[in-house]
Amino acid sequence: MTRIVIIGGGPGGYEAALVAAQLGAQVTMVEQDGPGGACVLTDCVPSKTLIATSVRKQALLDAPGLGISFDGGPDGEPGTVGVDLPLVNKRVKELAQAQSADIATRVEAEGVEIIKARGRLVDPQVVRAGDRTIRADVVLVATGATPRVLPGAEPDGERILNWRQLYDLEELPEHLIVVGSGVTGAEFAGAYRSLGAEVTLVSSRDRMMPNEDADGAEVLEEVYRRRGMNVMGRSRASSVKRTDDGVVVTLEDGRTAEGSHALMTVGMIPNTTGIGLEEAGVQLDRGGFIKVDKVSRTSAPGVYAAGDCTGVLMLASVAAMQGRIAVWHALGEAVQPLRLATVASNIFTDPEIAAVGVAQRAIEAGEIEANVVKLPMATNARAKMQGFNDGFVKLFCRPHTGIVLGGVVVAPRASELILAVSVAVQQRLTVDQLAHTFAVYPSLSGSITEAARRLMQPEAAIGI
Repeated sequence: MTRIVIIGGGPGGYEAALVAAQLGAQVTMVEQDGPGGACVLTDCVPSKTLIATSVRKQALLDAPGLGISFDGGPDGEPGTVGVDLPLVNKRVKELAQAQSADIATRVEAEGVEIIKARGRLVDPQVVRAGDRTIRADVVLVATGATPRVLPGAEPDGERILNWRQLYDLEELPEHLIVVGSGVTGAEFAGAYRSLGAEVTLVSSRDRMMPNEDADGAEVLEEVYRRRGMNVMGRSRASSVKRTDDGVVVTLEDGRTAEGSHALMTVGMIPNTTGIGLEEAGVQLDRGGFIKVDKVSRTSAPGVYAAGDCTGVLMLASVAAMQGRIAVWHALGEAVQPLRLATVASNIFTDPEIAAVGVAQRAIEAGEIEANVVKLPMATNARAKMQGFNDGFVKLFCRPHTGIVLGGVVVAPRASELILAVSVAVQQRLTVDQLAHTFAVYPSLSGSITEAARRLMQPEAAIGI
C-alpha cells in the first residue's frame, strides 16, 4: 500500500487526502491549525461570510428604491439598519469552526489520519510531525501562505490590522483605511462600507484591481464612490503609524490619510521557510514559492506541492485541483495537466466580478484574435425587477469557429452565473451551441445566451 503524507490541511491538502484515500493509499495529513487550514479558519470562509452579511445589509439600504421602508425611526422617519459587530464576528468564527469540523469528519471517514502538528521534511521520504517521524512513498506540501507585512506598517492587532485580525474587533471601525486595492482590499473595503464604516481605499495604481478586467473594475469603483467610499488612486503607502486615537497613513508623495483603523492587504508570502524544503532538494523561486510543473511535481523525487505555497494562482479551487492532480499522478492514474486557461475566478465584492478564459487585455494587445460582445445588466429583465442597475455580461469567441474563449460577468451572484461560460470554455463549445441552450426567462443567466446569440451574427467584430 502506498503511503502518502500531506503537510498542510487546506484545500490543496484535504482534497488530495480524499482522492488518495479513495484510491486505496494510506494517508496521513499533518495540519497545525485545523482541517481546512487558513483558507477555512482565517481567510476565505470567514471573509466571504462577513461579505455575505454586508451584502444583506446593503440590500436593506437599497430597499427603499423598491418601495420598501423601515419603521421605527425618530418622528416617524424610517429607522436605520444597525450592525452588531461582535455578533457578526461570532457568527463568522463559529461558521469557520463548523466548516473545519465538517472537513475533519469527512476526511476521517475515509480513513485519513490527521496529526495536529507542524510538519517538516527531513528528506524527500521522511516527514517530521511534532514528535513523530513518518516514512512516506509520496509527500505533498500544501502549507499555504501568510499576509505580507509592509515595513513601517507592521500590524499590531488593534489599530493596524491584517485581515486575519479583523474578527476580533469589538466595534465597527469609524474610519477604515484599506491599504492595497487588489482583490482582498476591494472585497473588505466594500464590505465595511456597506456595514457602515467610513472607508478610504488606498491604491498605488491608476485604478483599483489593476490586474482584473478593466471594465469590471471601473463598474465596481463607480459603485463604491456612489456609496460614499473615498478611492485614492496613484497613492502608494510608505508607512502606517498609530496615533493617540487612530492611525495615519503616509503616502510616498508626502500626503497623509487619517483614520481610526488601517487594514493591510498588500499580498501574501508563502509558508515555505523552516520546513526543510531546500535541504530535501525542493527548489524555490525568488519569492520563496515552490517550483512545480503542470502535474504538481517539485524538483525532489516523490515530493509534490499544491496551493498558495506554489504561487500558481492563489485560489482555493486551484489549490484543490493541484492536490488532486498530484495524487492522481503519484498513484499512476490518468491525469490531465493543470490548465490555467480554464480556471474560473470570482471577486466577492458587491456586485461580484467573475471571469474565465482569456482576458480582454490579451485581445486588445493582439495576443489573441477574438470577437467580443458586452451586454449591460441594466437591460436584463430580471435585473430590472430586482433593482440591479450595475454590471454586464461579456463574452469572447474565436472569429471563424465561434468557439467560446472566455467571458466576464459583473452582477450579483456572478460566481454562480460564470459556470455556464466555464463549462463552454472547458468543453470548447461554440456560441451557436450556447445560444441554442435554453435559459429561464426572466433570469440573469439569460444575458449569457443573449450574448452568445449576438456573437452568432457574421458582423460581430472585435471591440465593444
